[in-house]
Amino acid sequence: MRNSTLRFVVAALMIASAGIFLHSRARGEVFPPRPSLKEFPAHLDRWNGEDIAIDQDTLDVLGHGDFLHRVYQTESQRANIELFIAYFPSQRAGDTIHSPKNCLPGSGWSPIDSRHITLSQPGHEPFPVNRYVIAQGDSERVVLYWYWAHNRGIASEYWAKYYLVADSIKMNRSDGSLVRITTPLLPGETADDAQERLLPFVADVLPLLQTYIPR
Repeated sequence: MRNSTLRFVVAALMIASAGIFLHSRARGEVFPPRPSLKEFPAHLDRWNGEDIAIDQDTLDVLGHGDFLHRVYQTESQRANIELFIAYFPSQRAGDTIHSPKNCLPGSGWSPIDSRHITLSQPGHEPFPVNRYVIAQGDSERVVLYWYWAHNRGIASEYWAKYYLVADSIKMNRSDGSLVRITTPLLPGETADDAQERLLPFVADVLPLLQTYIPR
């Protein structure tokens, strides 16, 4: 109990410090050029994507940023894969990344299992991401999500806040993103089975993040 309280206090102090620091910055912020997420490829290897409209109420909650919500399918796969990317050019004015820990339950999905797994790509250090199994009624899904900024992948929202402050000091930038990839859990499948379906898709997405999310 004491450890949980301590972690909560430390996390609250980090978030409060980040907010105070970012609001107090006086010099102009750097905004690197980048293509819009609307240009993110709709065809990835054997995957064909179709955009999902984001309603205005959701956009109002998300704040000022660039968002992609798309479902990808193949002829050979029974289950689709849903990709959501939220990029915020600046997080100094209160438009910060919303954690799926809060958003998913708010949408009616209950987490029933969570853990970290490690992703890697050629030329990049392996990094941890969150793996959630979520349920709504009889439906279950496997979700992978992580925070991505300046060529860095992070699972923890608290470490993401820490690096937000550190990068603002060193680089005069507060931009960052959330990447979330989801697939249904089919009858008879385990969460590991669904994860294996996601990993080849993730391998196609990871190299593209360097183009749409500035280093």
